[in-house]
Amino acid sequence: MNKELKIFLYLVAAFAIFYFLPVGSGRFDGAVLESLKLVKWYAREHVILCLVPAFFIAGAIGVFISQNAVMKYFGPKANKALSYGVASVSGTILAVCSCTVLPLFGGIYLRGAGLGPAIAFLYSGPAINVLAIVLTARILGFELGLWRALGAIVFSIVIGAIMHLLFLKEERKRTEDAQVDNIYMGDEEKNARPLWQTASYFLAMSAILVFANWGKPLDSSGIWFTVFKFKWTLTSLSGIVFAAMLWKFFKVKASYVIASVAIVAAVSLVFPENPVMAFAAGAACLVMITFGSSEEMKNWREQTWGFAKQITPLLLGGVLAAGFFLGSPETPDAGIVPGKWIQALVGKSPDVFYQWVSGTSGLSPDWLTFVWPVWTNFFSSLVGAFMYFATLTEVPILRGLIDSGMGQGPALALLLAGPALSLPSMLVINSIIGPKKTAVYVGLVVIMSTITGLIYGIVM
Repeated sequence: MNKELKIFLYLVAAFAIFYFLPVGSGRFDGAVLESLKLVKWYAREHVILCLVPAFFIAGAIGVFISQNAVMKYFGPKANKALSYGVASVSGTILAVCSCTVLPLFGGIYLRGAGLGPAIAFLYSGPAINVLAIVLTARILGFELGLWRALGAIVFSIVIGAIMHLLFLKEERKRTEDAQVDNIYMGDEEKNARPLWQTASYFLAMSAILVFANWGKPLDSSGIWFTVFKFKWTLTSLSGIVFAAMLWKFFKVKASYVIASVAIVAAVSLVFPENPVMAFAAGAACLVMITFGSSEEMKNWREQTWGFAKQITPLLLGGVLAAGFFLGSPETPDAGIVPGKWIQALVGKSPDVFYQWVSGTSGLSPDWLTFVWPVWTNFFSSLVGAFMYFATLTEVPILRGLIDSGMGQGPALALLLAGPALSLPSMLVINSIIGPKKTAVYVGLVVIMSTITGLIYGIVM
């Protein structure tokens, strides 16, 4: 098609959209407001505490971990049991959501990790959250919690392996390119710092990410609640250890480190009821430190900024779209797609759906009753894949849907697809591995969630 004709058609389409925009409609105006509320909530609750440390960790992977090390343990030629095993249980350590895991996934994949292990890590990161699984078992039932845990581990390995096999030719080409690049890496391995220092450094950063985002458990007692009660104390201690490592391992001037700790402490005293302010001050101090330190630290800042500018706009745009279409976790009926539609489409019986569509009472036709289990599980998986769930929010939402008539199978399907995927995460994944691989990955998650939900519904 002629280039100018394409431009003309785009302009006509844009004009038609704006001309017929249903401004003034209660549903449309509410959906717009809901999208803005959701992106505001996301900016306040997730950007500073989740994304910022995740960006720094991803940038550190690109600078402080050699490509040879990534290739050795997660590359296409690595020991499959080791690489897939570690990737598939990573979520038990990193309590992150589908968006927070993206910079980490991008870091290991762009550093040379094989597609299979990287995808296994991408799925398992948000899916195998220990606290979320415990909460699922307590609120939704032990069986559902157990199936969710086992399903998430199996999914990460199977989906990763299938992705590896489907794109084996491309992966081999990428491996060859990486090996050519390694020829010019010189004596990087000889000059690298000891492994225990690098591991300790990443452990400290991961501790900051995990403790700062530790969710409140259902019970006000036990180890989970104790960690939640002292989460900011634990975050602060992890930050102090991290600061000491900057001085000891990375030769950052002691005066910079001491000044940064003092600034964070002062902000925490000024805003004792808002620890996020102190957390933001710490992130800002870390950025300032990189400007006056070694070339390695400057490279870290550049890598971190690269992930931030690539991922942040896509995430915020995706959150806006998710809020507009499906509403927020607190008000799922406020999106442009009414919540009662979703409830009618995932019920145990198709009778409500049939009455809603046909406008007549009575039992649904036999053919609809036959295909209904497949449809409800597929629809639950699809909605879960596109809707944004912050960590732990999927459990109360599902409790409400189950109380409204949702079947156990569709509930499990949504649990397996929802936390691991979202519209914002799809946009970012597409920018990292391309549309073809992204479409296959999303399709595999939806299909496997549908099949597992069907099996669970039959068994239970």
